[in-house]
Amino acid sequence: MTAQKKNNKAHILTRYGVISVGFFLFALIIGLKLFNTTVIQANAWNERARRDFNRIDTLKPERGDILADNGNILACNLKVYDIKIDLRHDKVKRRKLIWAQIDSLADSLDVYYPRRPNLLSQHPDTIKKYSWHRKLKYEFEKDPEKRSRSLRFVKKGSLHDFEVISKFPYLRDFKGKGTRNPLYKEERNVRIYPYGRMAYRSIGRVNENEKGEFHGYSGLEADLDTLLYGKEGYAKKVTLTSGISNWVTKPTRRGYDVQTTINIDLQDMLEEQLLQICQESHAEWGTAILMEVETGEIKAIANIENINGEYGEALNRAVRGFEPGSVMKPISMMIAFEDGLVKSVNDMIDCSPFQRTSDPHAPTVKSMKQVIEMSSNTGISRVIFRGYAQNPEKFYDRLESIGFFEPMHSGIAAENIPMVRRLVDKDAKGNNITMTARHLDLARQAYGYNTTIPPLYTLAYYNAIANKGKLVRPHLTKRLIGEGVDSVLEISYIRDQVCSPETAEKVKQCLKEPVWGPHGTARAVQDDRVMIAGKTGTAYPVFENGGGYDHSRRRYAFAGFFPYENPKYSCIALILAPSGTSANRTSGQVVKNMALKMYSRGMLDNVSTFTDSRRESTPVISSSTVANTGSVAKSAGAERAKSIKVEDPKHSLAINAMPNLMGYDAASAVKILESRGVNVRINGSGRVIAQSTPPGSELRKGVTVNLTLRN
Repeated sequence: MTAQKKNNKAHILTRYGVISVGFFLFALIIGLKLFNTTVIQANAWNERARRDFNRIDTLKPERGDILADNGNILACNLKVYDIKIDLRHDKVKRRKLIWAQIDSLADSLDVYYPRRPNLLSQHPDTIKKYSWHRKLKYEFEKDPEKRSRSLRFVKKGSLHDFEVISKFPYLRDFKGKGTRNPLYKEERNVRIYPYGRMAYRSIGRVNENEKGEFHGYSGLEADLDTLLYGKEGYAKKVTLTSGISNWVTKPTRRGYDVQTTINIDLQDMLEEQLLQICQESHAEWGTAILMEVETGEIKAIANIENINGEYGEALNRAVRGFEPGSVMKPISMMIAFEDGLVKSVNDMIDCSPFQRTSDPHAPTVKSMKQVIEMSSNTGISRVIFRGYAQNPEKFYDRLESIGFFEPMHSGIAAENIPMVRRLVDKDAKGNNITMTARHLDLARQAYGYNTTIPPLYTLAYYNAIANKGKLVRPHLTKRLIGEGVDSVLEISYIRDQVCSPETAEKVKQCLKEPVWGPHGTARAVQDDRVMIAGKTGTAYPVFENGGGYDHSRRRYAFAGFFPYENPKYSCIALILAPSGTSANRTSGQVVKNMALKMYSRGMLDNVSTFTDSRRESTPVISSSTVANTGSVAKSAGAERAKSIKVEDPKHSLAINAMPNLMGYDAASAVKILESRGVNVRINGSGRVIAQSTPPGSELRKGVTVNLTLRN
């Protein structure tokens, strides 16, 4: 063997030895690490594994829906997506930056998903400041390691939005799904209200807490939160052949769907009438409730307030306490009849000045009908004094005996109870209170002063008078629908009888007089089509600083029921407006207009006088994809049926084109339009019969589309 060959062999052996030693050391390190992990630190790693595998993850349930009395959706969940891009993704960093592609992407985003609504129609400086060109240039000029990992293109978008954006310039060249694509979407649920601000305070709203849970904070969303929220589920980590995964140990249970008593048509009418009267009287606010006499179902509840010169729905004053004024008198009269203080509606009472007040109406001596007709403070006070002058505190006890201070549990959030002072002979500090002072307070309580009573309570007792003395519980919840449950809630009574049917009939006769009597305080409420019975009430608001009454404003109330012969509905309206008008012309008109509108639609067991261009009403089969109207009509026992052909909005020419929504229900139409960033206003109920923006028209984000619905 030559010297050179020996030399090469030595070099090879040396290299081999070095490599072997390297592998040996590497294996040794691995072995030491393995030994350290499995032996020395075994307890620590076992404890960590135990913690991870014993950790229980809470799964959030899906919230239940809130429905109108006919099943229309008032509140429901909608799955939406925040569409984002990871600019530090390997595929983005490896890709050559071509500004022409970025500019094309920015152009597409500015047209379909602008950072500001209607951006392209605004001032050039605004366009420049908020365009996607500026935003993308700012992000892509950064060092690749400092770019945003979550640049959001769309907030609360749809899957359709994600598909559209993924086909935009620059983005369409990225292949792969999930983590293999820099464009991604984050799923979340949002609560939507298809009828917008209608019955806003009654339906309520939800918010998200620090745990990521959605709970109600107002209205039915709050009061029925335990039913709507559902039951949480649980999951833990388990090892599978494909790795570690979540194993659901207890599945979630969706919240109950709650069907309310709200009637969409009546709700729309009540809000419209209250708004109209508030505008005409320049009122600060108004509240109104419409209730079904026999069942206590609240069919509509409206709240209007003037906020910075514009009227909108705000604080729910239907359950807040106010000094009621003369609408309290029929309740006092009911107690007087039931206690035998007077026997007949024609019994007479002296109405001369009494307890620092006088009666401006002639005659001086009035019948019980006239006391209510002319709203005599002295007359009702003298009647109550017949039974309670010796023990003024007993008047409070009498109110308590008829359930006056018991919570209604109506389903309306922030419900107050009446505040009436018990007229005892000593104050809270033990000081004596004279009988003279107690008598003065008793007289005022009898005609609705020195008290605070929520409108809902006042209405409940008027409803009892119309319901032959039965005090039915006012309520907003009608039915619960959920997993294994479909339960219609039974009618409940606060008191089976607050007075005898005979007493209720006497007070009912008295309540006819303010509207139909020759000297009634509510003669403007008269209308020959519907006989309304009820009582006006006026009170001054108190200054917020407690400095006495503000005589520049008055709180006008009217409470009553209709039709008089066979009462179907009771209604109360309360309006705070400047002095110079009357309850007769404000709150009384709200109740009157509601009664007439319901009469015109045949809702008072009458023949409807409401004119409609439609000559016949046939069953409607919506969204039918086959010609099966004949067979369906036959199976339903109908003479004929008609089918509405519904266009699939996905087939629209462009994402910014208005789809044809004819025949769609409210929830579907709202979902489609909101997925395109459009605001929706609903009029009526049923299926879409008209839309303010014609199909195919250009549709910009942020605009409002009016949809007219009809059953």
